[in-house]
Amino acid sequence: MSRLRRIARQAAARAAPDPVTGPDGRERCDLCAEPLPPDHRHLLDLSAAAVRCACRACALLFDRRAAGGASYRLVPRERRRLDGCAIDEVLWAGLGIPVDLAFFVRSGATGEVTAGYPSPLGTLRATVHPDSWRELTRAHPALPELADDVEALLVHRAGGAREHWLVPLDDCYRLVAVVRAHWKGLGGGPEVWRHVDTFFSELAGELPGEPAGEPSTGPATGPDPGPRPTPQEASWVSP
Repeated sequence: MSRLRRIARQAAARAAPDPVTGPDGRERCDLCAEPLPPDHRHLLDLSAAAVRCACRACALLFDRRAAGGASYRLVPRERRRLDGCAIDEVLWAGLGIPVDLAFFVRSGATGEVTAGYPSPLGTLRATVHPDSWRELTRAHPALPELADDVEALLVHRAGGAREHWLVPLDDCYRLVAVVRAHWKGLGGGPEVWRHVDTFFSELAGELPGEPAGEPSTGPATGPDPGPRPTPQEASWVSP
């Protein structure tokens, strides 16, 4: 936990902005104030490093990268589970990630890769060394195709899990909100890990051909890790 506290002091906590609502209580587009349906799209505000809600018309306006210029990028919707992603213990340790739940985003402006850690303080961030990222991309051929700024490699290793996903950036923000809402004490408590597991089960349920709310079948690469620890046994900080 001391490493996590040092990171917390070095990085400001980032929370998703409160939704814009009209007099009728309906959530509205952050750009034009049009009422939004529940399944609306999101834009990444590059200047503020924040996700904004967008109506259909505004989402279409920024559907191409050039349309948003240096201000906005449309967040994609596709999710892909990387079942063949071979991130072993040595590779993970080489990344210097002090926790077992993190997401990685590449900047389109600088090419730097940043690791984000969901925490009770919000999103904590650290820059990943280029050599470490190149080694990581060799673990799966899809990683070099990661969309800059708006797509993330999401990795869940806590409690024996081995989940590797390419997800829209707003999924990572949702996960941060889950951790912040349910974290208790120093280690998070059993409730937060139940909600984290539910989050990943729902990701799997949203894949084509799979029932909602149920994890996809098929083990992750490598040997069967055996019975999974209870949430009380799961460690937030890597040993």
